[in-house]
This record gives sequence, structure tokens and C-alpha cells, in this order.
Amino acid sequence: MSTLDSGIRRAILDAVQALEGEAVAALERLVRCPSTLGNEASALDEMARNYQSLGLDPIRIPTVPERLASHPGFSPPLISYAGRDNVAAVFKPRERKGRSLVLQGHVDVVPEGAADIWATPPYEPSIRDGRMYGRGAGDMKAGDISNVMAFRALQLAGLQPAAEVQFHSVIEEECTGNGALACMLALPKCDAVIIPEPGPGVEGLYTAEVGVIWAWVTVTGRPVHVRDMQAGVNAIEAAYVISQRFKAYESEMNRAENIHSSFFGVNHPVNVNFGTVQGGEWNSSVPTRTKIGLRVGIMVGNTAKKVKADIERLVAEAAADERLRGTRVELEFAGFMADPCVFDKEAPIVRMVQRHFAEANGRELRDYPASGLTDGRFFQIYQDTPVACFGPDADSIHGIDESVGLDSFHATTRTIALTMAEWCGVEKA
Repeated sequence: MSTLDSGIRRAILDAVQALEGEAVAALERLVRCPSTLGNEASALDEMARNYQSLGLDPIRIPTVPERLASHPGFSPPLISYAGRDNVAAVFKPRERKGRSLVLQGHVDVVPEGAADIWATPPYEPSIRDGRMYGRGAGDMKAGDISNVMAFRALQLAGLQPAAEVQFHSVIEEECTGNGALACMLALPKCDAVIIPEPGPGVEGLYTAEVGVIWAWVTVTGRPVHVRDMQAGVNAIEAAYVISQRFKAYESEMNRAENIHSSFFGVNHPVNVNFGTVQGGEWNSSVPTRTKIGLRVGIMVGNTAKKVKADIERLVAEAAADERLRGTRVELEFAGFMADPCVFDKEAPIVRMVQRHFAEANGRELRDYPASGLTDGRFFQIYQDTPVACFGPDADSIHGIDESVGLDSFHATTRTIALTMAEWCGVEKA
């Protein structure tokens, strides 16, 4: 049962509605930031301006590998962190009466792919049929703006939280999570966390998520002229031999006996993806070297440490294959080294989010055991802080013509605003 006064609830809902145009404009500005890996500065600056608009002082939190490397949630970085500090802000009430809260989101996006086959340019947000299109519109810039607008709605209603509220805008959710880890460790622990990550085509509540490892395999063969190709060793073909072993491993990991109960009913939750390939020099030369980048999923009940050992074993076995005789095979790990996670569906913050979403929007959040991962794992696994990870419906996440439903975007904002008011309590602004 909600502890919110009905008048306060109505004032907050009216404020969210009044801010819808401002919210859409703020989302457009953020989508225009091409915040791929290493290029997040414009989006971080935009989020800093958003926090300033709330009357909060932005805090820059660096990601320093030397400080994080001993933490079990740390992942080997891909590039330097110079000039890419996370942005946070902390609100403190006049008198703390309620429970503290983190509102977290990531600003980084994956590459847009073939921009020429998007209906509209990926960093020029377009609204069609009630949806905003653009890279990151769904994953997860709508959620970033919902965090800001939920707080703004309380202010517009003449209120503010009666407990500390932290805002975290982080980098590298899409490849390491180290930005989230840096912010979590830099700021005091709060009583709960909300992360408005999108659902794939649904308004989803994350109930569990797989872990992920990124690995890189480089095969060096023996180049010759193509007329003598039988005398050489083709590095591209050798890499294919290795890839087949990983696809067999993927099939094994998706056998019913290897699937955790939290993923009951999910088809093929453990995925191995060959995301990048670099190789060859000339169409008429047997290629010297090929490097493939892999993303290996980890089922709940398994660990990143165990799957890392599995990857090392698979690569060693492939290197001993007769078809790879004469090659040199090297393995390295960079990027995700992330454990899987089960979220506590019975946690008060989760139950509160479910209730407010249903009451304010007239529909239920759908349980979503994810075959991807979020930054929520850091708070749940390593800090024992309950996490409500939920968000708007997004389509073509990581694909072409990514979009988010604007009605769903506003529904997420309503839910965060009401939950923040009840969880933290309110005082006059």
C-alpha cells in the first residue's frame, strides 16, 4: 500500500505530464551526442548540464584501473580512461527522514553499424508514430533523461526528496562496466538503486541477467602465393576451426540441465557471438594473421572465472587440431569479465516500482530474464544493495533504426518520480 498522500501523488503526475515536451527535447539533445567508446565526452557534458538544471553540482569521477583492478567486478579495459570521467551529482535534503536512492544510467552507446541503411541518420533523432529513433534512444538515453525528469517533476510539484539521492552517469556499460564500478566505490552506499534500462520491445523488469566475457583470439598462419596455397596455412580458415569449437560449447551451455531456473522458458539464453574479425592482406595471398573478437555468455550458477578457464581450454584444444598445424594461436582477454546476476524480486524497491508502474500506467511490467547484462550486477552482487532495473520498450537495440516508445518513456519517468517520493519521503522544496 502506498504511503504517498493522494494530493502529492496527483501533483507529481501532473508535473510529469507538464514536463513531457521538455523531456522529449532533452532526450533529443542527448541522442545527438555520438557517445561510442572513447567519444562519450559530449554526452557526459550534456548530463552535467542536466544535473545543473536541477540545482545540483556535477561531480567528475575518474575510472582508474589501478584502483579498481583488485575488485572482483573489474574488467580489463580496452582503451585509456583519460578525458572520459563519469559524471555524478548528489542531492542532500534539509533533514533526512527517508531512505537514500541511486538513480543510475549509462551514456555510452554501441557503434551505429551501417549508417546508410538507417531510415534517418543515427545521431539525428527522428520522431515517427510515437517513437523516437536514433542510436541510444532506447539503450539507454531515455532512461538517463527519465532519471532527471523524475527529480524535476518533484521540484515542479514544490517538493524534494527527504533523503539523499545520487545520480550516476557512467561510461562503458557496453563493454566493461568499469565506469559504474568507479562511481559505486567513490560514493557512499545508498539503500536502493534504480536503473531504467529498456526492455526489448516490452516494458520489462530485469529479474536476472547472464554474465559476459570478451576474448580475442589471434591466429598466425603461413602465407604463400595462392597458386601454392596447399603449402601454406590459411589464418582465416584456421580461425573458422576455432569458431566451430565455440559454437559447440554454446550448444552445450544451452542444454536444459545447464540452464538456471531464473531463465525458465527463455530460448537459448547463453550466446557466443563473433563480433569482430580482422585478417588477411591480399586476395591472391594466403592470409598471414586473423584476429577474432568473441562475446561469451555465462549462465547463472556459473562464474566468469570458470568460463575464462573454459575459453582457455577450448582455444588450447583448437590449437592442437591437425588443421591448425603450423599456426601460432594467441588468446587475450579485454573488455567484459562479468559475473551473472539474479535480482531480488521481493526487495521493497522492486515491489514499489512494480506497484507504481501498474497504478500510474494501467499495465504491468513484464518479468525479463536477460540474455544480456546491465550495471545492476555491481550493486546487487558486490554491495548487496537491492536494484530495480526496469525501463521503457525499445526496439532494435544494438541494431538498425533503434527506437524507444515515447509513451513508455514518460511511463518510466512517472514510475521513478512516484517511487522516489515514496521511498525517500518528501519535504517542501
